[in-house]
Amino acid sequence: MADNISVSVLGTGIMGAAMARNLARAGLDVRVWNRTKSKAEPLAADGITVADTPAEAVAGASVVLTMVYDGSAALDAIRQAAPGLGAGTVWVQSTTVGVDSVAELAALADHLGLRMVDAPVLGTKQPAENGQLIILAAGPAELRDAAAPVLDAIGRRTLWVGDDAASGAATRLKLVANSWVIAATNGTAEALALANGLGVDFQHFLDAIEGGPLDMPYLRTKASAVLSGNLEPNFAVKTAAKDARLIVEAGQRAGVRLDVAAAGAERLRRAADLGHGDEDMAASYFASFS
Repeated sequence: MADNISVSVLGTGIMGAAMARNLARAGLDVRVWNRTKSKAEPLAADGITVADTPAEAVAGASVVLTMVYDGSAALDAIRQAAPGLGAGTVWVQSTTVGVDSVAELAALADHLGLRMVDAPVLGTKQPAENGQLIILAAGPAELRDAAAPVLDAIGRRTLWVGDDAASGAATRLKLVANSWVIAATNGTAEALALANGLGVDFQHFLDAIEGGPLDMPYLRTKASAVLSGNLEPNFAVKTAAKDARLIVEAGQRAGVRLDVAAAGAERLRRAADLGHGDEDMAASYFASFS
């Protein structure tokens, strides 16, 4: 079955490139496009066709997957792809976008005759490379079989949370999940910075909470990234800053005040302004010393 499915991936950053490789490993015919073509070209070694334009990438595709920076980029990519899209093509939209953007994307899908699944993912670089993402999906029940070969190739589990992509149910859940991820990351960064400032050995802190309810692998992973200086991005500061802004905006529209999220968004913006935008979001640590 997989051999008969052609998939186009628009956006081959950290996540999109990993997704494309896993789709190819699953036996699907994969074509990709990226705004900066040189970033997509290494995928040719995996038997993936690298296209010059979105329209070229999607021509004849059964499923189109978008994994770009934000909602505006997803709209732009699909608009550019429009000449190559066939009516009834399944659009798996995995970019993290705001609630308002989901409605815009769904309206574009209707206009172009596409069948859309809102499918943001939980996970960063390593889970993406291992095909172990958690996919949060909303879309018509009749699309689930068509989308399954793609979703199964990139993730270990798909959680269907609604039958209408335009409802934003999957995106709203993603924003809630990311609010926790960003808060935990910034909390780790600030604890590490405070230890530095007070002359406390951070390992003593880790030893103090070891095995208790305050201990968690994520804390240790992000602290280790800062302490080792290995800030290769799993989730870049600038992307986390964008998501943090979306979270704050969603809260405002819902009448929910998110003080921690707002402070976290500002902290990530400051880290990016200090030159750490392309590093792992653990680099929000450096915002404590500006």
